[in-house]
Amino acid sequence: MNKIALISAFMLCVIWDTKAQFDPMYTQYMFNEVAINPGYAGSRECLSATALYRHQWVGLDGAPVTITGTVHAPFANQKMGAGITFMNDKIGVTQRTHIGLNGAYSLKLGEGNLRLGLQFGLTTLSQNLAELNLQFDQQFLLNTGKRSAPNFGFGTYYSQSNWYAGLSIPRMMKNSLDVSTGSTEVSNKVQPSDFHYYLTAGGVVNLNSFLKMRPNVMVKAVSGAPMQADVNVNFLFADRIWAGAGYRTGDAITLNIGAYVNPQIRIGYAYDDTMSPLRAYNSGTHEIMLGYDLNFVKDRVVNPRYF
Repeated sequence: MNKIALISAFMLCVIWDTKAQFDPMYTQYMFNEVAINPGYAGSRECLSATALYRHQWVGLDGAPVTITGTVHAPFANQKMGAGITFMNDKIGVTQRTHIGLNGAYSLKLGEGNLRLGLQFGLTTLSQNLAELNLQFDQQFLLNTGKRSAPNFGFGTYYSQSNWYAGLSIPRMMKNSLDVSTGSTEVSNKVQPSDFHYYLTAGGVVNLNSFLKMRPNVMVKAVSGAPMQADVNVNFLFADRIWAGAGYRTGDAITLNIGAYVNPQIRIGYAYDDTMSPLRAYNSGTHEIMLGYDLNFVKDRVVNPRYF
């Protein structure tokens, strides 16, 4: 049944001209901001690295599996930031790998800083069509091989000591493979109607000397699809351990826990309980996050960093 559902979904995407492009989903987005917003690069005031593994809809054949890695740091006396983003995303017979170079410039604005960022990257696409075993259709007998295409993105990020907000378009080109002609063709288009907009915001509220509350929200919008909001609230105990819950509209209830192992290392885990009709075919989603901060200027970084 799972294979039939996956093949049916894939065929629908091939037959009809869809207006939305696939982007990975993250539950711990508040710890992985640079993956969706190049304006975040260098904002942590130190060399910062984050790795994230996400296995979505466990038990459903061909369900998304995403691996993300980011490294970024400030330079030029904190006025600029630079970094590298890596993402490998596999769903069904389709695999996409993206490597991006991020750059950001910081401007003093009021009591905070406004960062303007750009990303230039290369996306590699492939489809193992032979796995579908559609022997009655010649177009699906061979794999496409790997095809690469350029991409770029833009983002803004504003932060003060106790709150932040960001707006970004991580990928401004629609990269897709077309097998309808009998040979693999790569389509690269810049169409504002295909842009995925990400709006993020969050902060930290001191409840007492032991407990802090950290609300976060991410809103995703694209033409032709319902707007999706991901709202999360977690509580930080003694600046060491956090736990919280969230809700993603039309999709899932989320739970997350984590800890600052020491001033440099943070680890986190999130679980999504699917609320959509796909709930009958999977046992939820697991996501693991590992972060590391190298404070090369020890007296400059306030620990822990909340965002």
